[in-house]
Amino acid sequence: MVKVITYGTFDLLHFGHIRLLERAKELGDYLIVGITADDFDKTRGKINVQQSLSERIEAVRATNLADKIIVEEYEGQKIDDIKRYGVDIFTVGSDWEGKFDYLNDYCKVKYLERTKGISSSEIRAEKRAISLGIVGDYAPFLNKFQSEDVYVNGIEITSICTNNLSQMSDAIKKLSLVTNNYDELINNVDAVYIKSNPDEHYIQIKKALLLNKHVLCESPICLNEEECRELFELATERNCILMEAIRTAYSTAYSRLLLLLKGGKIGKIVSVDATCSSIKDVKDISEINSLKDWGPTALLPVFQILGTDYNSKKIISNFVDSNNKNDGFTKIDFIYDKAIGTIKVAEKAKSEGDLIITGTDGYLYVPAPWWKTDYFEIRFEDQSDNKRYFYQLDGEGIRHELVSFVRSIQERKNLSNINEKESLAICKIMNDFENKEDLIEI
Repeated sequence: MVKVITYGTFDLLHFGHIRLLERAKELGDYLIVGITADDFDKTRGKINVQQSLSERIEAVRATNLADKIIVEEYEGQKIDDIKRYGVDIFTVGSDWEGKFDYLNDYCKVKYLERTKGISSSEIRAEKRAISLGIVGDYAPFLNKFQSEDVYVNGIEITSICTNNLSQMSDAIKKLSLVTNNYDELINNVDAVYIKSNPDEHYIQIKKALLLNKHVLCESPICLNEEECRELFELATERNCILMEAIRTAYSTAYSRLLLLLKGGKIGKIVSVDATCSSIKDVKDISEINSLKDWGPTALLPVFQILGTDYNSKKIISNFVDSNNKNDGFTKIDFIYDKAIGTIKVAEKAKSEGDLIITGTDGYLYVPAPWWKTDYFEIRFEDQSDNKRYFYQLDGEGIRHELVSFVRSIQERKNLSNINEKESLAICKIMNDFENKEDLIEI
C-alpha cells in the first residue's frame, strides 16, 4: 500500500482544493490530509482563515477523498507524521516548490501544479472588509490595538474618535477619518471598538446599535446590570453583534487551562484566586479606578470557572479620595455552594499578579502577569506528576479577539469567548460597588 500525505489550511474549500486532493489521491492507495490548526496558522503571520478548524475538517471529510484526517499543530510535525504513519509520498501545491525538499530524506516529495485562477485568498478578497472605527483617548493601548489589525483579514481600521490625537501613532493619524465627534465616526463605519471611560459606554454603545453598527467594547460594557441587559436585547433586535473585549479571554494559554479544568485535571475546584495590580502614577486622583480598570480581567476566571450564581459576596475597598469613589485597592470574596472565588485589584498597591486555582487533586498556577501569560503549571502532591504548559501569545490576545469579532459579524452569531451571563455579572459588580452594596471600607 502506497501512503500519501498532504497538508493545508483548506479554508473556504473550493474546486482548486478538491482538484489538489484528487490528484494527491491518484498518487497512491491511502491519502492522509493534515489540516492546519488555528493556533499554528496564527503563528505564521496574518490570520487568514475565515472558518474554524472543525468547519474545515468537516469540509474536507465531505469530499470523501481523505482516508485519514489529522491536525497540524506544531513546527516539525511533518517529519513526525511521515514516520508515524509510514508515508511513502509527501505532496503539496507547486507554489511551495523547493520548500519541502528536506523531506526527501524521509519519503518521496512531489509538487502538484495548482489549479489556476482560483484561491482562498482571492475568495476572501472578494468580501468587502468591515470598516472599524476606534474610540477613546488612551493612546498606548489604542496604538497597540491598531497595530494588531494588520494581522486579521476581513476588517480594516479606518477611523478614530479621540481628544488625544497628539499621543497617537503616525498610523492612526493617517486614518481616513480622524475626528473628536462620535456621531461623525459612527456614520462612516460598519463597526466600532470602544476604549473610552466606562461611564460613557452605555450611551456610545446604544447610539451605535440604533444605527445598526456592530460593537466591540472594552469591559465593563457598562456600569449597570439592567443597562447591560438592555444593550444585549437591542443588539439582538437590530441583528447586530455586541461583544465584550477582555483580551485575556482570547489568550491561547488561558483558553487551554479552562479546557483542562473542565476535564477534571485537578479534581473538583474549591478556590479561584486572581490578582491584578499596578502602581498608577497620576497627578489627578480621579484617574485611580482599580475595580473599573482591573476588575473585569480579575473577575473573568472566577465567573468562567465557578459560574455567575454565587450565594453571597463581600467587597473590601481602600479609597484614595474623600468621596470614597476612587479605590486604590479592592478585594472581593465570592461564596459558592462548595467553592470560593477571590479577586484583588489595585492601582495604589502592589501584589503578585498571579492566578491560582485550587482543586481536590492538585492546583493550577499561572505566574504574573497571569492575564497575558504564555505559560502555566499544574502541580500535585507528588511533584514528579507536575506538568508545564507553554503556548505562544500573539498580540496579547487582541488579534484573536478581532478574529472572533469578524466571524461573529459574518455569521450573525455572537462567537465571543465571554457569554452574556458573564457580562451581566461583571456589570452587577460595578453597580454594587458604586452603590456600596456588600462593601466594607478600610
